[in-house]
Amino acid sequence: MTAHVRLNPDFNLAIDTVKAMMAEPKDGPFDPRNCPVRDVLSHIGDKWSSLILQVLAVKPHRFGELRRAIPDISQAMLTSTLRSLQRDGLLHREVFPTQPPSVEYSLTELGGSLLGPVAALVLWSVEHHGRIQEMRRQYDGDHPPLRKLR
Repeated sequence: MTAHVRLNPDFNLAIDTVKAMMAEPKDGPFDPRNCPVRDVLSHIGDKWSSLILQVLAVKPHRFGELRRAIPDISQAMLTSTLRSLQRDGLLHREVFPTQPPSVEYSLTELGGSLLGPVAALVLWSVEHHGRIQEMRRQYDGDHPPLRKLR
């Protein structure tokens, strides 16, 4: 594992702001009919989107390069996730007039603005992964799976 800098940003203002938003009336920002959190995080909160965004943060990539950078993603899932990120305006797809045509993906300005929050989650995951694995082992030991009835 490569060395990383431990970040300890002060998220108190963000936490307090979200708490205040949660206290708003039913038709406020978390209303299920028009919730930005549900709408946006359903697209960018999955593992493939966050990995693709991190790979494209380094430099633009062609499809095959993305496939090699994330070897456990299927071609169909990569295609679907790229389309979703493009639809949301987070990445740009450029087709070059070569034979055969080549396509390159890069982050848009909006996609670039998401790198800080996603990078913070990546670092948090790396920092706490061992602890989470231990908690899972402890939980699983204390709560063995129920036997299925036949």
